[in-house]
Amino acid sequence: MPTAAVLAARNLQTIELGAKEGLALINGTQFIAAWAVWGLERMANCLDTADIVGAMALEGLLGSASPFDPALHQIRPFKGNQYVAHRLRTLLHNSEMVASHKDCGRVQDPYSLRCMPQVHGASRMAWLHLKEVVEIELNSVTDNPIIFSADKTISGGNFHGQPMALPLDYATLASHELGNISDRRIYLLLEGGVNGLPELLMRDTGINSGFMIPQYTSAALVSENKSLCFPPSADSIPSSLGQEDHVSMGSISSRRLNQVLANLENILAIELLCAAQAFDYRKPMRSSALLDACHELVRSRIDHAEEDRVFADDIHILGEIIRQQELVTLTQDIASHENLDLYGPHYEDFGLY
Repeated sequence: MPTAAVLAARNLQTIELGAKEGLALINGTQFIAAWAVWGLERMANCLDTADIVGAMALEGLLGSASPFDPALHQIRPFKGNQYVAHRLRTLLHNSEMVASHKDCGRVQDPYSLRCMPQVHGASRMAWLHLKEVVEIELNSVTDNPIIFSADKTISGGNFHGQPMALPLDYATLASHELGNISDRRIYLLLEGGVNGLPELLMRDTGINSGFMIPQYTSAALVSENKSLCFPPSADSIPSSLGQEDHVSMGSISSRRLNQVLANLENILAIELLCAAQAFDYRKPMRSSALLDACHELVRSRIDHAEEDRVFADDIHILGEIIRQQELVTLTQDIASHENLDLYGPHYEDFGLY
């Protein structure tokens, strides 16, 4: 809404800015912080969604849950790894699909399945770093000069964006990696053959070759994200006759993070599309209560593909489900109803609020 309309609706007067106040509102640090807050929330949703969709892909591929055993993660106790492994165990709780191949001859799954705690967990650690600096930044004074009293004024550098720029670039790389491993799982779902799924995830393929084009799309988005991972904070162009001789470029970092996250949301939508199709081929076996509910949500919006079709609308619909945090909210509600702990011992670190 326009600011004037909000103020009028609440009978509030506009604030008359005094000396230095205008600059304090529009300075680069405020720009960086605003975009960082948005990116922090979007990345949290993508992290939770990646666990859910990755677990669905694992079920569709009849992958093993043993790599998520707590004993394995106690001997390399990174908090992010332990947190993701706990979530995956809970998401797969009491799954008939997991139990159906308990004694199969497969020795181990590809990395994109069994290394989800390590990869998703590392991205969570990057998110945690960003959260910590954003919380400090939002409660800080970034003006200049700082007037402490009538006798003490300091012209310093609290306005400098470097403390935010480096974590933002780190979070951008970490977000890209969520999409990179997601695309690998999409490719596995399309391979067919040994896992019993039809090649290209469809029995009656036509000129669009089943689900091949959605995987092309995810591969293209991953490639674009790779090009967006160059850290703007590695650059600095002097200005103001050399007075501003080193700058953070953090405003570019903050916008870049959100560009990568927008692509990531669509990559995860494509994985969700493919994982739901694979789920259909595993019926009448049931998955966990949490993942079955997610599959039912998908099927309430889009149909199983029996024959070739264009998937653009399906990807858009599932992208909106992800952006509106519907999968995350649904799994939280089902976990609460089933008395399942979806978050484990490190929720105080990785919870957003």
